[in-house]
Parts: sequence; structure tokens; C-alpha cells
Amino acid sequence: MRWPFVLFDLDGTLTDPEIGICRSIQYALEKAGRPVGTLESYHPWIGPPLLWSFQTYTGVSREEAAKLMGYYRERFSTVGLFENKVYPGIPELLKELKAQGARVAVATGKPTVFSRQILEHFGLAEYVDFVSGISLDREPTDKRENILRALDELGAENKNQAVMVGDRDQDANGARKAGTDFIGVLYGYGSREELV
Repeated sequence: MRWPFVLFDLDGTLTDPEIGICRSIQYALEKAGRPVGTLESYHPWIGPPLLWSFQTYTGVSREEAAKLMGYYRERFSTVGLFENKVYPGIPELLKELKAQGARVAVATGKPTVFSRQILEHFGLAEYVDFVSGISLDREPTDKRENILRALDELGAENKNQAVMVGDRDQDANGARKAGTDFIGVLYGYGSREELV
């Protein structure tokens, strides 16, 4: 097997979170009395850390972005995380990787608690050995940290035996910095140009 350790991003790679994430962003902005756009207008927010997206795309301060994140999580934690769908072929791919003896992890900038709930809800948890996300009280860091934590947990001593699979530049850059190979998927929310 070329890569006995396979790491996947979650949003835009294993599942399509458009409805849950974008409606939760709309909810947060509306609750704060800010203008609300279409679901599609929030596609660039899927992937990067949401605190950064709130600051960058709305021009608010860090403190206001944290407040918006709190509103976002009010909806996402109860409804939004299940407004999600598994991409076609993903369950079969994960099942085949496990059958071939691969160790599989999810390396995501999403809070670990939400990531686990999503994987369990959609029947993917049985194929995943470890979830490397963030805690609810911690800001996302460079994706490299999530990748290295997953590799350590999986027992991957040689990073050349691991591959990160993702749809955004954070995944590609994290893999490069962590010393693993990278596979970019184009069905998610990043473009070919972004991944290259």
C-alpha cells in the first residue's frame, strides 16, 4: 500500500457542509443585525477558520468576530452539523482503505466534538481511527498541528508513508509543512488554482 496512513479533511472532502455552515453564518449575522447574503456567498467561508472568516469578510474586530462565532455555534451545535451530506463514494472508499489495513484519521480545523458527532451521525466513525480537530475554547491553528497530532496518534513514524486529502489551501500547506504527501480534491470548495 502506497500510504498506510491516510488523513482526510472533513468539510468539503468527506462531507458537504454547505447548508449547515452557511445557514449558521446567516443566523449569526442576522442575530447581530448585520446584512445577510445568499448561501452561495458564504462558500469561501467553508474551510478557513471561521473566526478569521468573520473578521475578514465582515470587517469586524476580533472581539466582535468571537461574538459572531458564539451566535454561529448556537445554531450549528444543535441543527447545522446535521445539515450535511456525505459525498458519493466516500463510505465505500473508507471501507476499502480499512479493508486494506490503512490507518485513517480526520484532520480538521473544526471542533473535535462536532466532527465526531458528524462522523457518527453519517455512519463514517467506524472507519476512522482518530479525529484531530480543535477544542471549543481554542482558536484554530495551522493545519500542520492537526496533521502531526493525527500522525502521532496513528503511530506513523515515517511521514513519507502518510497522505493528507483535502479541498483547500490550508490542507495543502499543512501537508507540506508536516512533511506528508497531499491529494487535492476538486469536488469541494477550493479551486485547482488554490490547491496548486
